[in-house]
Amino acid sequence: MTIDPSSRHPHSVSADRRRILRGIGTVLSYAGLSLVALLFLFPFFWMVSNAVRSNAEVMAVPVRILPEEYHWGTFVEALVSLPFGTFLLNSFIVACGVTAIVIAVSCLSAYAFARLRFPGREGLLLTFLSALMIPQVMLVIPLFLLVSKLGWINTYHGMILPVAFSSFGTFLLRQFILGIPKDLDEAAMMDGASRLRILVRIIVPLAMPAIGLLALFTFIAQWKSFLWPLIATSGLEKATLPLGLTLFQTQQGTAWNYIMAGATISMLPGVVLAIVLQRVIYKGISVGSGFGGR
Repeated sequence: MTIDPSSRHPHSVSADRRRILRGIGTVLSYAGLSLVALLFLFPFFWMVSNAVRSNAEVMAVPVRILPEEYHWGTFVEALVSLPFGTFLLNSFIVACGVTAIVIAVSCLSAYAFARLRFPGREGLLLTFLSALMIPQVMLVIPLFLLVSKLGWINTYHGMILPVAFSSFGTFLLRQFILGIPKDLDEAAMMDGASRLRILVRIIVPLAMPAIGLLALFTFIAQWKSFLWPLIATSGLEKATLPLGLTLFQTQQGTAWNYIMAGATISMLPGVVLAIVLQRVIYKGISVGSGFGGR
């Protein structure tokens, strides 16, 4: 016995249509996301593509998407032609130093603004956050004069300390801490815990998603920083990787394939850090409601 499709219940037909439309919507969503991903990945692909060409082919017209001949030795030549090890070490020391200080200072100041009650707190917070609106270029000359007076030019602490304080980090962690119940603080204080102990043992572990995001943003920003290291150094001894890449630009011309190879190598630490912290990043994104405050 066969069933006439036209005799099916209308609710069953509408459910099938919804499933079909939902499937089409899913396919279109994935197609759109794939297209956006390709657009964002194209600059990285183009950088690697130019890194494995000869310099003449990089400048050739018309432009080719793929190299005519692959020169994988460009990466090795870029590494040995300059003291890349020194540049990488300097960048690592500066980026890690700034990141560690930013996290420490941001945790302390964020906890103070989120939990402590003192006169003028809101006005001080507003003044503190107003630093976000000041471009870094406007601070370069005062910072240089200060560092020069202290004799910190061409030193690690001269490259780290002037940029190791972040209003954004304080705001980010403060908003996250506001979402943590105060009952935890009160219970710990009843057990005799100090404010610092509460911060270290309770607040910091709970705020690790926001701290991980702050660490990633700060590390990448300092790793690729160019302006302040350029001003605070005077030679190759303390030069960071972005400064080192400029040495491929000479009076005889620019070795664009070496620059692209060096830039590709310089991206690896940030990519590795993002992969390592991906779970923390996803948690931080999912807790975006913490930005609303209380």
